[in-house]
Amino acid sequence: MTIIDHSRFIDEQEISRILEANRRPEPQKIREVLAKASEMKGLNLEEVAVLTGISDPSLLHELFETANRIKETIYGKRLVIFAPLYISNLCANECVYCAFRAKNKAVVRRSLNQDEIKRETELLINQGHKRILMVAGESYPKNSFQYVLDSIQSIYEVKTNKGEIRRVNVNIAPLSLEDFRLLKGAKIGTFQLFQETYHRETYHNVHIGGKKMDYNWRVTAFHRAMEAGIDDVGIGVLFGLFDYRFELLAMMQHIRELERVFGVGPHTISVPRLEPATGSDIASHPPHAVSDLDFRKIVAILRLAVPYTGIIMSTRETAQMRRDTFALGVSQISAGSRTNPGGYSDSDHEDDSSQFSLGDHRPLDEVIRDVASMGYVPSFCTGCYRLGRTGADFMDMAKPGDIKNHCNPNAVSTFMEYLMDYASPETRAIGEKLIEEAIGSMQGLAQERARMLVAKVRMGKHDMYC
Repeated sequence: MTIIDHSRFIDEQEISRILEANRRPEPQKIREVLAKASEMKGLNLEEVAVLTGISDPSLLHELFETANRIKETIYGKRLVIFAPLYISNLCANECVYCAFRAKNKAVVRRSLNQDEIKRETELLINQGHKRILMVAGESYPKNSFQYVLDSIQSIYEVKTNKGEIRRVNVNIAPLSLEDFRLLKGAKIGTFQLFQETYHRETYHNVHIGGKKMDYNWRVTAFHRAMEAGIDDVGIGVLFGLFDYRFELLAMMQHIRELERVFGVGPHTISVPRLEPATGSDIASHPPHAVSDLDFRKIVAILRLAVPYTGIIMSTRETAQMRRDTFALGVSQISAGSRTNPGGYSDSDHEDDSSQFSLGDHRPLDEVIRDVASMGYVPSFCTGCYRLGRTGADFMDMAKPGDIKNHCNPNAVSTFMEYLMDYASPETRAIGEKLIEEAIGSMQGLAQERARMLVAKVRMGKHDMYC
């Protein structure tokens, strides 16, 4: 496949027209869209625009109820857990909202060497983590992409008496087709990249130096990644830079473009809001601040619009906001996060080298206990990647509901592994009770597999999945 200039698939005029036409939708129209969403086949741009126009409290309640019903039907009571691992805050870009921007003298620069990366990985494993999102500023030591490849290998090489990292996802700068092929060869999971804002004028106003100024290079990165054979990509917008309604419709245009060209859209969607960052005025005063209510709307609308795509909620948000969004569509969360290189081994220097401020500072065990007490099963599963259930193959199993026969048993199995190896006594008591309830609610093949896998874990076996 030869990649051509796909950058014009973001059609700002079309978005403006659709938003204007649906600025004040009638209640009947809103309910028609909610009824269609309940079929779990997704929504088009106009339907998404209709939902962004909801302001009536009773209709908001209906939106949230529909999102909850779809989330429960597709994902059940399951939340995937991961941690970010920042390996470097070196950056050649000037993004006015980011502490890592090149000319920001208020941030202490650091890039971890391979031994330091292994140490950070070991600390994460000893907390109980099994999957990592490896993050780097958009510049590397000696300007060498080999640093990224070596770092992925270092993470995978770390083994402890209790386990290892079983999946490394990456959030790094857009690459050439050739480098994406090398990244694929490094056995990554998901390649994650945020456009930050799809609005071109805003994009150019907030990116004032470095290669990131090139809107087209960034917005076509997933085309190159998927052509290179990377099945799963993770999309996202930094909400607060421009009108969230525009961003939602633009993101939908991006998703539909990937579906048109490659037959499958993104594996995950992230929904970060602009948070304070060292040396950035705009980060503390977002030009298009998103209220807590509108933020919940964003999560709910995305769950209706792309029902089978994972939605990620980071520790940018407070513990309460994270709890609120579990029922609205969030299916993956980070926990115990640090956003500075070396942050897990040296928490004293978090403030002067972090990318942004965190809203949830709780350690992993506390997050797990909280999640489990709400009835959600924390999942550390990485089975799909090792069994080839990625990209279109994953969606082919997800849409008819077959994936739950794997995901639900794997969730309780990996949760039991966490409880036995890492959990505090209080967390283990809550977790084991939840596992029994979760297995009891499963049916048929899923229940049979869950009981078998959990029994093996109880006998001391690790990494049991189906």
